[in-house]
This record gives sequence, structure tokens and C-alpha cells, in this order.
Amino acid sequence: MPDHSHAPFSAPPPPPAVQYPHLPEMQALEATLALGGSHLDTRVVHQVRTTDPTAAPLALYCIALGNPSPEVPAIGFFGGVHGLERIGSEVVIAFLNSVVMRLKWDATLHQQLESLRLVFMPIVNPGGMWMGTRANPRGVDLMRNAPIEAVDKVPYLVGGQRIGPTLPWYRGRAGDPMEAENQALCATVHRELLSHPFSMVLDCHSGFGVRDRIWFPYAHTREPIAHLAEMRALKQIFRQSYTHHAYVFEPQSLQYLAHGDVWDYLYQQACTQAGRVFLPLTLEMGSWLWIKKNPRQMFSLKGLFNPLIEHRQNRVLRRHLSLLDFLTRAASSHALWIPPDHTRQRWHRQALRDWYGA
Repeated sequence: MPDHSHAPFSAPPPPPAVQYPHLPEMQALEATLALGGSHLDTRVVHQVRTTDPTAAPLALYCIALGNPSPEVPAIGFFGGVHGLERIGSEVVIAFLNSVVMRLKWDATLHQQLESLRLVFMPIVNPGGMWMGTRANPRGVDLMRNAPIEAVDKVPYLVGGQRIGPTLPWYRGRAGDPMEAENQALCATVHRELLSHPFSMVLDCHSGFGVRDRIWFPYAHTREPIAHLAEMRALKQIFRQSYTHHAYVFEPQSLQYLAHGDVWDYLYQQACTQAGRVFLPLTLEMGSWLWIKKNPRQMFSLKGLFNPLIEHRQNRVLRRHLSLLDFLTRAASSHALWIPPDHTRQRWHRQALRDWYGA
């Protein structure tokens, strides 16, 4: 895995709008970086080559702001792991833009950032987004690519396959290192998140069912994670704060198992560090609901994973930004809701009853 821990920060100037004619998300991201200026620690952690040899490499950006001390809590927001799911990147970019604009006037935000580290990787798979594919330019599904195997039967193809890149959900060849995008993601998580005593992640996706779901590990096994008590407490304070929210909060294994889940892989690595709490979450936006409201989207590959009507897209962005803001506040104030040692077993047992029927 490459070591990016000492890479210099570089805030690039805003590019001409025509540089990414097929990537409006990249245009929006770089416009936000220009607005944030010196408030943001921006680095290019990888340059992604596309299948077009005449095209310039695409930047894989990592953006951070707030207190860099390893003693404070941290939270990361990721999007665009699957290039087709543009709405995930758009949610993360919209939240980053909101934070940047609030820096001009929001004294409460400045106070929060004194004791919190915010990390953004809005377009993890710029090559796949440029090509309009789920996989990266090498045909590999980044969320099936980590070196971790499911311990039980996975859905055919969907759970990850090694037949070849011409079929979806390709994991890559057995024994090969992770794809460069995943190596950059993992290096960022280790450097910016796992170096803190408490950290959280939200990875934004779309395409599963008619409900918006918040998933947490595991995806490779039906066994519960070690921090089930913390997940149960997080769900409770979210429900208390947003009584009428429509999210289903659950372990991913309740829906299906999969090989190669990157967040399972990183969570297991975090668990080897004593005294560290790492809570990775995945927002799985229910894109079938958009198709139900606009059946013509079924005939568009983009429409299967993204809202195509402008007012519906704006509604999606408004709906989920409150979740990202809540998680930021929860990370900052984690000491007030994390179950103390003497009650963790009670929280754990309740979570087993809620999610596993045990």
C-alpha cells in the first residue's frame, strides 16, 4: 500500500470549466476547492488514467479541514466509489460546499472545527464516473476488491466474481494488490481517520430498493461487529433527534453478503488498534423509488441509479444533508453518547435483539 502520509498539500487553482465536459461533479468539486482556498488541506492522492489515451489523468482528491491533532475525533465522507452512482458524489460535494460557505459566517462551525477533523473524498472513482461505469477503468468493482472473503454463500455475481471484467461486480484477479483507487482510499483512512481515538465514515451510494438505508459492517459475514453497542447508541440518538426520519438502520448482512468489502477490511484493521473506535457507515439511497415515480428512468443506465428530474435531485440533496450534518455533530460529541464500559453489555444485548433476533 503506498504511503501518502508525508505527501505535500496542494490546493490547485480552479480549472477552466471545459476541462471536464463529461464530469460536472468534478467541476463542482474544484469550484468548491477554489472557494475554500486556504481553509482546506487539499491533496491529489492519485491520478487516474482513463481508457482514452489522449485524455488527461483525472485527479482523486482528498480534502480535510479542522483540527489536525490526532487527539480529536474525526469523520470522513466518501462518494463516487461506483462511477454510475453520481448522486453519492453530489451529496458529499453539496455538504462540503455547505461547510465552505458557512466558514464565512458561522462562528459555531469554527468552534466545532477546533475539536474535530473533517475529511472528504467525494469522487473515489473518477475514471468510472468519466466512463459512466460502475467499475473503475480496469473493470474492477472497488467495493468488491478488498482482500476479504465472505464466510458464507454470496449472491451469484452480485456478491463479487472473478470470471472477468466484462461482467459487473468483478473483484480483480486473485492475489493481485488492491486497485490504486482503493489503495489511495485506505491510505487516506489510515492517515486521517484511524490515527484518531474516535472516527466515523459515511460512504454514499445508491441503487438498492425503495428505502434509504444506513448500513454498517459486516458485509462478509452475519456475525455482529465488536462495536454493536456503539451502533445501537448512534441509531438511538439519531431517532431521538429526527423522530420522523425514513432511514432503515441495519447491518448490511441482513440484506446480502459480499466478498471484498473495503469497509469490512478497514474496520477489521481498526479493531487491531487497542482503544480506537471506528464506525463505518454506508448510505444506500433507494433509487428504485425514483424509478417508481418516473418509470422512464428504467431505459437510462444513469436513471437506474440517479434522480434525473432536477426538482427530485434537489429534494434528495436536501434530504440527506441533514444526515451528514447530524453525523458531524455526533462525531464531535461522541463522548456524550458512546455507552460507558459498565453499560456496553446491556447495549450490545439490545442490539442483538434488534438486528439479529438473538
